[in-house]
Amino acid sequence: MQTNFTPELLASDPRLPASEKILRTCVHCGFCTATCPTYLLLGDELDSPRGRIYQIKDMLESGKPATPDVVKHVDRCLSCLSCMTTCPSGVHYMHLVDHARAHIEETYERPVADRTLRAILSAILPYPGRFRLAMLAARLGKPLAGALGALPVVGARLQAMLALAPWSLPDRSAMEGPASFPAQGERKRRVAILSGCAQPVLDPGINEATIRLLTRHGVEVVLPKGEGCCGALVHHMGREHDALAFARANIDAWMAEIEGEGLDAILITASGCGTTIKDYGFMFRNEPAYAENAATVAGLAKDVTEFVETLEIAPTRSFDLTVAYHSACSMQHGQQLKDGPRRLLARAGFRVKEVPEGHICCGSAGVYNILQPEIAGQLRERKVGNIQRTKPDLVATGNIGCITQIAKGLADKGATTPILHTAELLDWATGGPVPARLAKVGIGEAIPAGVIAAE
Repeated sequence: MQTNFTPELLASDPRLPASEKILRTCVHCGFCTATCPTYLLLGDELDSPRGRIYQIKDMLESGKPATPDVVKHVDRCLSCLSCMTTCPSGVHYMHLVDHARAHIEETYERPVADRTLRAILSAILPYPGRFRLAMLAARLGKPLAGALGALPVVGARLQAMLALAPWSLPDRSAMEGPASFPAQGERKRRVAILSGCAQPVLDPGINEATIRLLTRHGVEVVLPKGEGCCGALVHHMGREHDALAFARANIDAWMAEIEGEGLDAILITASGCGTTIKDYGFMFRNEPAYAENAATVAGLAKDVTEFVETLEIAPTRSFDLTVAYHSACSMQHGQQLKDGPRRLLARAGFRVKEVPEGHICCGSAGVYNILQPEIAGQLRERKVGNIQRTKPDLVATGNIGCITQIAKGLADKGATTPILHTAELLDWATGGPVPARLAKVGIGEAIPAGVIAAE
């Protein structure tokens, strides 16, 4: 794609040279439209990656503020990155749309209701303590969801927030950090795990299962002092300053461990966070004080399944269960990790089924299911319908947002099919306790502990 950035404009913003390079890579072939969820649903070229690229080019090239129309179409983008998997030219759409969102945040004044909601989400979701209190308060508001949904302007979003909030929260984990968990037997490796922000509140069992799985296989696990939200939630809302502040805190915390006892990897159990942490090197490319350390951290970052594949795990239980594996967009498109989790589940003794249209987003996408509830709802229904076509006993995935989104979709259809994190199933298969969601529906009771899987 031909661009017309002036040298003066390129020199005025250190982000522009990278974005211009991305724009020049695009040959506007349109292959991306075939796999873009919003284009499939809405049929509007402006709601396809190619259409958004044209709009972003015009906005950045002219150096002008964002317009309401551009904001509407960029806001509708899920950042599922399916277009990047499809693109034959290697257009790095993620970096371009991230720049566009930051430009929108800096140059466009949103309507009061939109601005307020985004500020509230940014002030609550990245902080586990605040998020827990908000979830407790949401429980009081859930009975009013229908009435609140009828409110003008903000009703649909309020209703979506309350619908996604659980009726009850699990107890706080005894494995919260900062803490260190020694390897069982000889220590073979040492890793850090991102505790995260929303996940430890909604489902602390995920990190607990991961810690048990790793320590059982000779891996020491540390939850470093000072680490917190990865910055993804605010990053995708265009709040670049806030995202970088969260990232700096994590880089400092992990570098202290790297330079201390050392780390073999930094493991992430929420794939949405993993995509962002692996991009820290790019995010800090223009910040000399952090560029080197950010690249070091990004190089050590791995999804938990990516790391577990390097371990010699073996099941200690036999299974007769069919698992529908939902590959989160941030896993298959953001990190290009496609077959590893399926291989692990198969090694653990599960029958793994492919979900039809597996490349299409479930509609979670961080806070997208709150900010764009209508589109997110359509994608959720489509995803759940495709999952149910596989007739699974349970569903596995690697992202807490997908778990929350799909669980709601299953419940809406009256289904009791449990959805779990892949690490929970691997922990159970190799000697851990029955995951709570399975115990709730009586699945684990039929499988005696200690039964060695047949060769």
